[in-house]
Amino acid sequence: MLSLMRIMIGLLFMEHGLAKVFDFPHQQNHVPFVLSGLNPGAQGLIELVGGFLLLLGLFMRPVAFVLAGDMAVAYFMAHAPRGFFPLLNGGELAIVYCFVFLYFWLVGAGEWSLDRLLAPATERAGVAPSWREVAPAEPWMVARVQGRAARENVRLVEPAPVAAGADNRPAR
Repeated sequence: MLSLMRIMIGLLFMEHGLAKVFDFPHQQNHVPFVLSGLNPGAQGLIELVGGFLLLLGLFMRPVAFVLAGDMAVAYFMAHAPRGFFPLLNGGELAIVYCFVFLYFWLVGAGEWSLDRLLAPATERAGVAPSWREVAPAEPWMVARVQGRAARENVRLVEPAPVAAGADNRPAR
């Protein structure tokens, strides 16, 4: 789902760039593209290139960080001066994009991405941690999983005991 969301957000964001740079799809209030200007110049290129890289899942974390900042600046420059409430100043989409890009910055591109394809084989082969490795910080989660397993008569796999002082790091 992460990859599907990234692809759809990339396509939608790239559409904004296409409209600013190439006037496709045509908008009634289209301003001709001028590279020297901030909007639609630099903003259009950021949206077009950033959306394309997002679509491919290439350089995901730095691109998502730049796009989140771009949307924050867009909100405060173009929308916030029109009023306090995003519903009234037309800035809802800029806020949503900003926080979705922050999410992508934190979680990465997902399975269907060029970042994943170009990653070293050791990273690609990495197995997701078991619930026992993640859950100790969340006691409620442990209790819930153990309770559900008891109700459903499922035997939880116990990790093998580790000898004291044993080095359990993966071999290289």
